[in-house]
Amino acid sequence: MIESWTFSDGAVLTSPTAALALLHERIAAGQLETWLTSSQGRALAVITNTERAMVMLLEDEEDPGEHAITPDADGRSKDFILANGQHDEYPDEDTVPLAEALQIVNHILTTGTPPAGTAWSVDR
Repeated sequence: MIESWTFSDGAVLTSPTAALALLHERIAAGQLETWLTSSQGRALAVITNTERAMVMLLEDEEDPGEHAITPDADGRSKDFILANGQHDEYPDEDTVPLAEALQIVNHILTTGTPPAGTAWSVDR
């Protein structure tokens, strides 16, 4: 069975390209936390400050999941604004540049897995 994805607010994805377009629109509008859920119960999150993003993939609601990383990055980035208004700050090594995050999301929506060669931290 092919896995299908929807935005957590119910927006249905017609294609990975349409999903990325909607994700771009949401980020431009200041909606910096987006969750997608799959037909197989997985969750994909993108939290951004418009420059870097935390991309998390969880197998189910109780899974601590895994996230994309930039292993050699130094520093910290601020202004990751969650839907509840909370402002988070993350080490740059725990995030990826936004353009890379969007490529990762596209690959997951298309194939179900992160791209080969993407560094991940498993939080399980």
